[in-house]
Amino acid sequence: FAERREDVLDFMKYSFGDNFDRVFVSAGAGGGTGAGTVVPLVHAARELQEAVKAGSKKVGVILALPKASEGRKVNANAFHCLNKVFELVEKGIVSPLVIVDNEKITQLYPNLVVSNFWQTANMSTAGLFNLFNLTASKDSSYSAFDKKDYETILNSGCIVFGASPVTDWKDHISISRAVRENLHNNLLSGGLDLSSGTSAAAIVIGGKEQLDNIPQVSLDDAFDQLSRMLKPGNVVHRGIYVGDKPNLTIFTAVGGLSKPTEKLEELKKLGDIK
Repeated sequence: FAERREDVLDFMKYSFGDNFDRVFVSAGAGGGTGAGTVVPLVHAARELQEAVKAGSKKVGVILALPKASEGRKVNANAFHCLNKVFELVEKGIVSPLVIVDNEKITQLYPNLVVSNFWQTANMSTAGLFNLFNLTASKDSSYSAFDKKDYETILNSGCIVFGASPVTDWKDHISISRAVRENLHNNLLSGGLDLSSGTSAAAIVIGGKEQLDNIPQVSLDDAFDQLSRMLKPGNVVHRGIYVGDKPNLTIFTAVGGLSKPTEKLEELKKLGDIK
């Protein structure tokens, strides 16, 4: 990369043009290529963003962490890579940092066949990211999650996504419980301290029948539940939208998370780093 840096910059200019909001660098933290080039790629992307006066000076990073079974060398690479990238988060250069934790996804989908695992792992994150991206551009007759709300999340540093269906939407308590269980069990990365979160987004998508029958107070309680689980003084952006299916699902994004110390310790141990 160091020898071909200008070629990479030229390729980025050719590929992206000069009208975009921010570049995202996607990398696998366990291998040599991703772990070795993610940091210099971030600096190159930032240089390009400043040159074209892009909507943001911050560069997004989607960082995939390996499964525990991938061995000491791979987990050691991931430990060092995650540390380096989070230093860029703390310096205000990288935001958002989205961690794709393949070990956690293994636990969420324990019965996946080998041929479907990586597609499911990728789509779990890409699907949720795409949902927030598209929803921020749509109007709602109830409560809209707008572009400014979304930008707040994207600029908040380390973020994590989650989704939880509400099976018994007629039960007032079950909606708040879904938010709680979503944050405890269904997030796509382990080892993160949710109580350090400074901002969040909660998007409710339901069928017309569901939204016509759920009291507003039930959703307010669910949003309050999310706020109570985060750092005091946090901001929770809300959105309520009509979907095309007769069900109710709550999608969450929590931002401003502190350094994932627990996950780093796990990778350090797996990588046999003294």
